[in-house]
Amino acid sequence: MHGVEGFMYPNEIELQWSILIVLYPFITGLVAGAFILASLERVFNVQAVRPTYRLALLTALAFLLVAPLPLQLHLGHPERSFEMYLTPHTTSAMAMFGFVYLWYLMVVLVVEIWLDYRYDLVKAWKASSGITRMFYAVLTLGSDNISPASLRIDDRVGRFVTIVGIPSAFLLHGYVGFIFGSIKANPWWSTPMMPIVFLFSAIVSGIAMVMLLYVLLSTWRRVTIDMRCVDTIAQYLFYAFLVDFGLEMLDLIHRIYEADESFRALDFMVHTRLFTSQIVLQIVLGTIVPLTMLAIVQLVRLTPRARISLYVASGVLALVGIFAMRWNVVIGGQLFSKSFLGYTSYKLGFATREGLLPAVLLMILPFGILALLVRVLPPWHDEPAMRAGERKAAVGVV
Repeated sequence: MHGVEGFMYPNEIELQWSILIVLYPFITGLVAGAFILASLERVFNVQAVRPTYRLALLTALAFLLVAPLPLQLHLGHPERSFEMYLTPHTTSAMAMFGFVYLWYLMVVLVVEIWLDYRYDLVKAWKASSGITRMFYAVLTLGSDNISPASLRIDDRVGRFVTIVGIPSAFLLHGYVGFIFGSIKANPWWSTPMMPIVFLFSAIVSGIAMVMLLYVLLSTWRRVTIDMRCVDTIAQYLFYAFLVDFGLEMLDLIHRIYEADESFRALDFMVHTRLFTSQIVLQIVLGTIVPLTMLAIVQLVRLTPRARISLYVASGVLALVGIFAMRWNVVIGGQLFSKSFLGYTSYKLGFATREGLLPAVLLMILPFGILALLVRVLPPWHDEPAMRAGERKAAVGVV
């Protein structure tokens, strides 16, 4: 058959999971990583990253709203997905995702964003009129008390929600790796390292995305980029990248040393069908090159302009590498037969339900949502209604 080498079972010729399932862990990883970056300021008091705190929260919310859409498009009857809430199946990791998703969306992100913006929403409500006033009145949920005591409660509750949100972010993306790692019949996926690798790669992608958004939006708004903030984010990106790369290499070395009956088939696939996506894109361009760029900035004194250029390049390459990693896991894990005697191929369509066009539109959609959120809830600390000093004074911190 065309695109098939050796012996394949009939149900293995056509891949069941497409590029939409590649997008799903990639998007959820951006959510988890962006929230972890936001928690650095709120929980761990890393004041240097404060300019990106609200931007990271809005980025996480925008991508989280789009996260289930790839799964919905992949399902033959997406309307049936609501049944997971009506008839919960606690032994199914995929069925329990609905509850994890709702918990993270409604209890963690939405609550934290509302608590953090409540002061500004009340100020905007009192300063506006007409339809805009009604809109901000709805967003305040009828809570117009912005006394120092009330804002202190908001700050304490928001900090508690962020603390709860950190393990929730780990659970949100770690369970995706758990699904792949728990499939015993597939040696490409079946490893206890899979959830941990997915989690740290998510942190890398989320930090890289927020860093890129901050630099690009600051340039577009023609405001000065806070180099202390970007340098600190780049340091955390470098450290997370080192851990992620170390875990992936540990898993690879373990597979090579173990060399079980599946190793020859997997090794052949890496050197042929996955050579470009794994060796070139994921390891070389997506990991080694950005790590080298970030290391150069740590070791060599460069001008701010040069550092920004290296940060942007390393951030873009990091996102490419993480996406390639998701591709290699999802698509690569389906290209070989469980008999280890044959290989199939994946042909990506264009305007089909699970083709390239829907995937591109799904990746554009979160940025459109983020643009709307930024317009309604400006994350900039340099705007009059968003001055950090004004809100901190109201809370009673300074």
